[in-house]
Amino acid sequence: MHKAAHTLSLLLHPVWMPTLAVIIAFGIDPHLTFAFSYKGQWVIVGMVFIMTALFPVSSMFMLWRSGVVSELAMHRRSERIVPYILTLIYFCMAYYLLRRTPNHPFTLALFSGIILALAADLLITLRWKVSIHMTGIGGIIGMVLGLMLFHGARAWFLPLLFILAGALGTARLLISDHTPAQIYVGAAIGLAGTFGCLAFGIYY
Repeated sequence: MHKAAHTLSLLLHPVWMPTLAVIIAFGIDPHLTFAFSYKGQWVIVGMVFIMTALFPVSSMFMLWRSGVVSELAMHRRSERIVPYILTLIYFCMAYYLLRRTPNHPFTLALFSGIILALAADLLITLRWKVSIHMTGIGGIIGMVLGLMLFHGARAWFLPLLFILAGALGTARLLISDHTPAQIYVGAAIGLAGTFGCLAFGIYY
């Protein structure tokens, strides 16, 4: 059971979520890809992966090797602050690059929601631990709901996302010291961040 929980936590790690969000968004909403060729879409996906997954993972590994964090899982709340700040910087850099290309406002709003959710997690982590895993999957669900509601996107897999969110929350309870409240709050932050920015057209 614990091995399965660790595997699920790795597969649904928050660093993969922005890339997954862009792939899903481009796949279900043709409005977002109107200005790009198929190759151009994957250039955007690749850029997002490098900035929001490769860079944060590399930084976390270097912080671990240098002794700034004691373990890659970062179970201690205090050790999460610096990695969160670095990750937020990388996400903002990715957003800047997205603004330099003809992306649809909804794509920019999606990334604004991701950044706001991460910033909220960072602020909360100064005093209380919150599940960033759940923020990631909650953000995916909020994005899909927003695209369905406001662009008429079809997402037959939405029930599967809810099942995955429940399984991930259970996994985090099994292998981490998160409380149920931290699981629920993390998911709510992610969902509210992406759905709210899509609903109100928030981007900068």
